Amino acid sequence: MHSGTSNNLTKNDPTVQDSAEETDVFETCLEKTSHALLAVKAATPSEVAEAAELCRKSKSDGRPIDLLEAIAKIQGREEPQMSDAVNALAEKLSITLNTAPPLIPFAAKLITPTAFYESFDRIHRIGGDLLVPVIFVEDTDAIGVASINPIAAEMLSQIIQDAVSRRFGIRPFMTILRLDHESWSFLTRKHFGS
Repeated sequence: MHSGTSNNLTKNDPTVQDSAEETDVFETCLEKTSHALLAVKAATPSEVAEAAELCRKSKSDGRPIDLLEAIAKIQGREEPQMSDAVNALAEKLSITLNTAPPLIPFAAKLITPTAFYESFDRIHRIGGDLLVPVIFVEDTDAIGVASINPIAAEMLSQIIQDAVSRRFGIRPFMTILRLDHESWSFLTRKHFGS
């Protein structure tokens, strides 16, 4: 009887549901990115599998890394080649999307959209899991996201559109941009503390 009550509480607890959904989003992103990396022959199946496990472990340790960084590490890249290797992987990955996101070199100078994150804390958490910062918000009509991983950015973009649409009844115009590794590292620390 007691376990049934606890089960009902879990089903009705939005925190547990949000956490499960965030895990699903993270895993879906890993899967989509893995398939894309294999499709463009940027990594072997064993490298992708090892990198995905590294991402899962890093996330559970509270120090998330993107699959592109994990691939670069597994392929033996170290600083200072790490940034170049990640940027090259991001370039290859961007061609798998319908519209390749443009590289934006000045994103690190943009102001963190703190009010948006406070209003949509779930998006902030998912953005932190996917390592995709929201780089601008114009009255929820126009929102921009950016990452080294264009697949992760596209996924967060869709989540934002759905969340804003549910809350305000409008679908914002979304901009997806690509960052270089250095800018991305700076912005993810600034936005998510990672």
